[in-house]
Amino acid sequence: MVGIAAVRSEGSSGEPQRSTARATALGIMAALAGLMFGLDTGVVAGALPFIATDFHASDALQGWIVSSMMAGAAFGSLVAGRISSRYGRTGAMLVAAVLFLVGTLLCALAPSALVLIIGRVFLGLAVGLAAFAAPLYISEITVESARGSMISFYQLMVTLGIFLAFVSDSLLATGQHWRWMLGIMAVPATLFLGIVLILPHSPRWLMMQGRKDHARRVLNSLRSDEEVAEAELADIQARLHKSSDAGLGLFRSNPNFRRSVYLGMLLQIMQQLTGINALLYYAPRVFQAAHFGVNASIWATTLVGLTNMILTGVAIVCVDKWGRRPLLILSCAIAGFALLGVGALLAVGASSFEAQIALCGFVLLFVAGFAIGEGPLVWTLCSEVQPTRGRDFGIGCSTVTNWAANWAISKTFPMIMVAMGAASTFIMFAAFNGLFVLVTLMMVPETKGVSLETIEANLFSGKKLRNLGR
Repeated sequence: MVGIAAVRSEGSSGEPQRSTARATALGIMAALAGLMFGLDTGVVAGALPFIATDFHASDALQGWIVSSMMAGAAFGSLVAGRISSRYGRTGAMLVAAVLFLVGTLLCALAPSALVLIIGRVFLGLAVGLAAFAAPLYISEITVESARGSMISFYQLMVTLGIFLAFVSDSLLATGQHWRWMLGIMAVPATLFLGIVLILPHSPRWLMMQGRKDHARRVLNSLRSDEEVAEAELADIQARLHKSSDAGLGLFRSNPNFRRSVYLGMLLQIMQQLTGINALLYYAPRVFQAAHFGVNASIWATTLVGLTNMILTGVAIVCVDKWGRRPLLILSCAIAGFALLGVGALLAVGASSFEAQIALCGFVLLFVAGFAIGEGPLVWTLCSEVQPTRGRDFGIGCSTVTNWAANWAISKTFPMIMVAMGAASTFIMFAAFNGLFVLVTLMMVPETKGVSLETIEANLFSGKKLRNLGR
């Protein structure tokens, strides 16, 4: 809704409105890739206790079951740039949809922990491809006035998927139906497969392939009028002609491009060190450490997912009004404060009913803080700061970094909890969030309402990273 409103403001007649609304509709459909991402992230939290019982899985094996998806996602992100460059962003999303469907069936029907892990690797490959291609596609088809909202909508779909997974886990937990918990993901995978088949190629990718006439037709259908489309087409062409290098060649030869790549990687590390995925993957375990019962832990986890989804919706409304930097700073500050509260309560035991309520409140505050900035805006900024000829490579590097860090945290979190204690673990994450306030102030640009071509020009002119949007 926000995106449509934003793009409709650019035209007054009926036809321009329909044209730009089409861009929004296509962006929303591409964002459904996030639904698969979120479902897979959320479902394992509720299913894991029952999987562990059925397969007699140790803590180490449980860590592999959870983290195998991230390992697959890291590899999927690594090859996503090549697939996206050769077959287009829609081609990469199509491969992702097929892999997700295959992985879902393997997980639901797994006769052993090994087959389950293999299935989750397939799911990871799918998520890695989709997490790369979908935000990139959205950023390339959307006008700058709505770009932040639309890329954030991808994160909203991620949070919706997490919430739906938590709800289904809660409903199926009584019968310990973990196979149904995993198998239900086949429904959105099939839906997304059908959607991808009707998405047009990105005009920027078409221009990179030398298909200018095709790019013009697509862009004319996505912009308010032909003049706007032609101006954008000329801008894209100028950027493409300015450098003969692309990808790794551009990374090696151009220090300014290396800066944008390193910024994208740093942002993804920031996101993972907030502690959000440690909480999402192991939420029932965290609540049980505070003496919640099994069922209470699962329903508290569902509340976490609901909060995450609602506040991501708030971020969508605010991102193109308030800007990226203010929301990101506020997000880090809230998340850091909330995790300090979680750590303090876990340190004193949180065994009373009042302490448990307070703990739940701080956890929800942390999730809310993450959802308004650290969650959606990292993906937005990573898509915005990379230049056209290096976009596949730059976003590929940042996405691989995200999944590598995600894998490391998901694999080690149970062991860190044992070694440091739950309280110290969450205080450590609080400190990271405080550090990220400083990183944002020093390095993160404000890109609200700035065209991708302007950001690119500022980058290659040598402007400081925090000034790329000026």
